[in-house]
Amino acid sequence: MIARPFPHSYGRRFDSRFLRATVPNQRVGLFGQLARRREMADTTQPAAKLTRVDYRADTEFAATASPAVSWATETEIPGWVQAWAELEADGERVRVDGSISVNVAWPFRPLRPRETRRLRVRVAGQDGSASTWSDVRSVRGGHLDVGEWTASMIGLAAPSDLGQPAQLRTRFDALKQVASATLYSTANGVYEVEINGHPVDADTLKPGWTSYQWRLIHETTDVTTLVQQGGNAIGIQLTAGWFAQRYGFGDDATPFYGEQPAAALQLHLEYADGTSEVVSTDATWKATDAGRVVAAGIYAGQHDDLRREQPGWTLPDFDDSAWLPARVDESSVVPTPRIAPPVREVAELHPVARSQSSSGSTILDFGQNLVGRLRVRADLPEGATVTLSHAEILTDGDLHTGSMRGAAATDSFTSAGHAVVWEPEFTFRGFRYASVEGWPGDVPADAITAVVVSSDLERTGWLETGHPLVDRLHESIVWSTRGNFVSLPTDCPQRDERLGWTGDIEVFAPTAATLFDIDGFLSNWLADLAAEQHALDGIVPFVVPNVSGVFTSATAGWGDSAVGVPWTLHQHFDDTSVLERQYPSMKAWVDVVDRLAGERHLWKGGFQFGDWLDPTAPKESPTDAKADKELIATAYFHRSAAILAATAELLERPEDATSYSRLATAIKDAFNREYVTPNGRLSSDAQAAYALAIAFDLAADRDTELRMGEHLAGLVRRNGYRIGTGFLGTPVIMDALTRTGQLETADRLLTQTECPSWLYPVTQGATTTWEAWDALLADGSPSPADTSFNHYAFGAIAKWLYESLAGLSATAPGFREMRIAPTLLPSFGRVSATRITPYGHAAVTWSREEGRVRIAATLPANTSATVQLPDGSEPFTVGSGTHEWTVAGSSRSINRVQQLSMRTDLAQVIEDPDAYAAVLGALERHAPHAAQTLRTRTRWEPGVPLDVEFFILPKAVQSAIDDDLSLYQLSPNA
Repeated sequence: MIARPFPHSYGRRFDSRFLRATVPNQRVGLFGQLARRREMADTTQPAAKLTRVDYRADTEFAATASPAVSWATETEIPGWVQAWAELEADGERVRVDGSISVNVAWPFRPLRPRETRRLRVRVAGQDGSASTWSDVRSVRGGHLDVGEWTASMIGLAAPSDLGQPAQLRTRFDALKQVASATLYSTANGVYEVEINGHPVDADTLKPGWTSYQWRLIHETTDVTTLVQQGGNAIGIQLTAGWFAQRYGFGDDATPFYGEQPAAALQLHLEYADGTSEVVSTDATWKATDAGRVVAAGIYAGQHDDLRREQPGWTLPDFDDSAWLPARVDESSVVPTPRIAPPVREVAELHPVARSQSSSGSTILDFGQNLVGRLRVRADLPEGATVTLSHAEILTDGDLHTGSMRGAAATDSFTSAGHAVVWEPEFTFRGFRYASVEGWPGDVPADAITAVVVSSDLERTGWLETGHPLVDRLHESIVWSTRGNFVSLPTDCPQRDERLGWTGDIEVFAPTAATLFDIDGFLSNWLADLAAEQHALDGIVPFVVPNVSGVFTSATAGWGDSAVGVPWTLHQHFDDTSVLERQYPSMKAWVDVVDRLAGERHLWKGGFQFGDWLDPTAPKESPTDAKADKELIATAYFHRSAAILAATAELLERPEDATSYSRLATAIKDAFNREYVTPNGRLSSDAQAAYALAIAFDLAADRDTELRMGEHLAGLVRRNGYRIGTGFLGTPVIMDALTRTGQLETADRLLTQTECPSWLYPVTQGATTTWEAWDALLADGSPSPADTSFNHYAFGAIAKWLYESLAGLSATAPGFREMRIAPTLLPSFGRVSATRITPYGHAAVTWSREEGRVRIAATLPANTSATVQLPDGSEPFTVGSGTHEWTVAGSSRSINRVQQLSMRTDLAQVIEDPDAYAAVLGALERHAPHAAQTLRTRTRWEPGVPLDVEFFILPKAVQSAIDDDLSLYQLSPNA
């Protein structure tokens, strides 16, 4: 990208100091704006502030004529509850009685397109206190009236290659004084717009990826300052993006939507004299393929020849006589306004190290696996071509491109012989390392910067545990969320996939909603899910948009995203509108599964992913997990039916509420008859099976649930406190253990560092979460399966870290009511969690202090919380404000081995971390192959001594090991 000044209102916003901050009341968190809701000064008098109109806080434009309105109140008055609020729009006032302040229905007449209303709010408390008026916020109609969209899709008339880049332009005259200019723009592809030589915004990869055949998004942009009286020009740089792209795996990849991109826009001009006109894309526009962008694709990369740059091509006096008339495409899809935050450049990283590959190229290490692209500052000879390649890891000092699969992940530019700032703005990469080839001489230290790209989500969650590896895990989860939330929730950002896998976001949505405000982001994606599902008669495809090219069938976990994701948004953001919009989709999915399950209410047969990527599953068959697929399918069937019943009741659909509640009960009864024994054992003796049964409320009673928890803990111990679950079991296993009181087991599982575990990747230098537990082997080499190093599914543990370990969770939608209940795991001495809820700032911190536990909590105004202290006392309720309690603490209890020998029981060894380390060390010295067996294959059963487990070792080796073990002594500080 040639360096050009942005209009003053679109300055870049990133700041590298944001990258390591964690707690919002100290500094700004990773990529997060210091919460806008915290800008109000603390005061004994309530102070109200409008926090969101519609789904977005980053624009004045609302996507609907009657947008929902939210506000927050700050005050030092403890237990403050709103009695009423008054909204004012341009002098028109409406009073709202009660405590509602989140997603309040628009109380005024509907906005007209492009109309501006000046909105403010004031509040009063039940105690008689009252606020002054808030600052004014402008709200503008960002939608179009029915029939108002008239623009044609246009593109290059005679393209030569698939997804041929194009430049499109037109000239128009504004013969009167312009009072307002509003641009509506979209594309089947990716585009940028300039007016009179200036970009209209700082967004990138517009308009993002939707199910193009059914749904398009238009941007709404105020460009008044860019349009001048007299001659004007509009230019569109257009590339293939996600539209003119091959999808599928390997040689089966083919174009899905179309072979050429196209763009459409209309510029609404309102003059000072009250007249107006519209400039739209049509057959009068001109097009060329002779611009600087030679090729650009999401997977393949971008290649520019800067010698082909046409200076001034978006200015009115540019000579376009050599350009040809644009192609006009027929399109029946009318675009709708954007509700999700746009994709933007949100941060910059500079190299932390450099090296040289075996081929002589310069390799840059940015210290973080990230998603984005490289910005290059160069002054090179004309004709010099610089090529940039990308990778997540290095092997033998070179880029390892196996995890890229078929994605070339290569960008290049050819110099025009003058200084330039260049960036491949029509693509993105997942990488930590980059190689630079073709640079004459040494690459200057400040020449290349990594630009982080993501949907511009507001950060809402911060966590500190005092455990360095767990804190690093948390930051890895944050980075993976950002990296995979680029327009839609993708499985990975680097290889020739980057698809919206429904199962991944089904399990991860609660964590994502903890870390970021994803309400508009996922609401937008759910609209595509509903469209794709409708085309498949109620079946939810594996990916949305559905372009994978593989077969489609109803599949548990993946299809249940139709129910689980909207419910998550409602729970976290008090968004009832998403339930209203998605209700037909939710109902259609449960009805599909109900037909498949039949009168027995057991989902049997058909294709299932099951507990995908269970660590014991063969690399060539990741669906072959330990947990029975049909048990898992029926468990999900129950959960979705129960959520649908609750949704129907919330939406006042009593017949549906009764019907689906009965269905959920029938499924639970069938599950218990089929899979549960009287003593709480499951027919599928696997970690995931027990975890899901407990987490999804499938136990017949509390006693059975507790026995399930005991069995689950036994399986975890037998597995050496290593994780034994895949995509579906992993997000809920810690919930299941803590819910059933198995805290020691939960602690050992969370803090385990051997593979497979959450912390093993961290010990291997991971800065994002991995697709597979062993994506990188202990020797530093990649797994033969070449899985992704940036996959968020296993990062779903973060929800538990906030809600259980820290003890801050919601008990009513939007955190109107909360629960404060820290889980004091032995390995943690201090834990702090902060959330920016729809009502404001909430936080919990607990710490151990000289045999006591101190708990501090902050609740925003207009909320309350039920407090369950860890001393077992009766729960109680508190209102907003700051609270502190101190209770008796507990110390860690470990069954220590006093004397260690080859006759020591396996169960004793695994329950004492020091004893385990001593045994492992002795084996590594005398029988390394046996040490590997101990790590990966030993079943830690009681009643089996070490010499029986390793009876095959020569007697002399056993004796030497025994001698080493005899030196073991109980740690004095244990």
